[in-house]
Amino acid sequence: MKKATVLVVDDDQDLLTATRILLRPKVKEVIVEHNPEKLLNILEKHSVDILLLDMNFKSAINTGNEGLYWLGKVKENFPAVQVVMITAYGAVDLAVKSLKQGAADFIVKPWQNEQLLSTLQGLMDEHKPAQANVKSKPLVSDQGIVGKSAIMNDLFYKLDKVSPTEANILILGENGTGKDLIANAIHQRSLRNKNPFIKVDVGSLTETLFESELFGYKKGAFTDAREDRKGRFENADSGTLFLDEIGNINLQQQAKLLSVLQNRAVVPLGSSQPVAVDIRLISATNVPLKALADESRFRKDLIYRINTLEIQVPALRERTDDIPLLANHFLDFYNKKYHKNIAGLEADALQKLKQYHFPGNVRELQYSIERAVIMSDQSSLCADDILFSPIESVPETTSSSADFSSHNLEEMERKAIKSAIERYNGNISKAAKELGLTRAALYRRLEKYNL
Repeated sequence: MKKATVLVVDDDQDLLTATRILLRPKVKEVIVEHNPEKLLNILEKHSVDILLLDMNFKSAINTGNEGLYWLGKVKENFPAVQVVMITAYGAVDLAVKSLKQGAADFIVKPWQNEQLLSTLQGLMDEHKPAQANVKSKPLVSDQGIVGKSAIMNDLFYKLDKVSPTEANILILGENGTGKDLIANAIHQRSLRNKNPFIKVDVGSLTETLFESELFGYKKGAFTDAREDRKGRFENADSGTLFLDEIGNINLQQQAKLLSVLQNRAVVPLGSSQPVAVDIRLISATNVPLKALADESRFRKDLIYRINTLEIQVPALRERTDDIPLLANHFLDFYNKKYHKNIAGLEADALQKLKQYHFPGNVRELQYSIERAVIMSDQSSLCADDILFSPIESVPETTSSSADFSSHNLEEMERKAIKSAIERYNGNISKAAKELGLTRAALYRRLEKYNL
């Protein structure tokens, strides 16, 4: 890097000053500029190796896309200059788009100095876009995330960028997509990875357990409180707290959670003394963000607290290219678990997998492969070995017009029950309440529809 000339273009004067101080002893020359309209003129006069370019400027050329505009101009006129986009948490998706338009890399602010220096050093060492290697090979991470499709490579790249920050992250995705694996991957890539990673399925906590589990309690706070106990917030101190199924907590629980996040302190049950906590919060839900924005269901002020950045985990049907990779990954795993030696999947088995819509996502694929490994006595898996979950399959429609209306009504009821059960993560009481049924009546319908 000692031979590099770096140009930094950003309308934040404090950032320019700090970056210049950081880079001055590390590189040959640092040039800073707050006005992007002078960018091309500077590049004409100086031999710049790396350009650090902000994505948004107050002097709006194309509001929200100024960085992309100037990136295009630079790549058109100075293609040899390597451009690193500077972005805030909320514009990471736009920054990923910039990679496809010629940027070498992007960095999220506020950044760690070591992270910026590492990015610049990597560009100088390779003399090629830093993301090239990321796009060229499948990734099987230590956390069990498997994928090589374009949509997953974008996700992996985003994880690498946002994980070292302290941003609170909301993970969105359908059931079975692996949101818990993504949360763990963020923690493992973060600066808190030597400290605790605490997971709580808040959607399954009852009203009475919510406070005691999250905030802890003092001896004598209630009948069975025989000793002091720390809550999950305190257990996660200096580390990461992962609140799964956060979309299923009620408004009263949301108010209590918001208070803790605002004050960065918990008050255990039976105590009046707040206990300071230092946590990085990751939340997950299968509820779409638009549905969460309904204030009758979820507080907007809490959404802003938990959602500095959201990460959308794709459904398996959106990344069918990954199905063979995932299937073989699970085959290897269950070969070892069940002491089998199945060599692989036949072409007809892979074709059957790729043609299926997988409403249960990766979880359903995993269970399908596990069942096939257990039941097969052959040296490889064929199409007949692959059976999909009856829980997820839709009953075949009848061709008889006589019971067409009846069938539709039953199918509507089945779908409504299935949706409620999934929304409340299997909590029968909550699902029954939403459906206007007693628990007994709901159990009868679950049996009727084989759910």
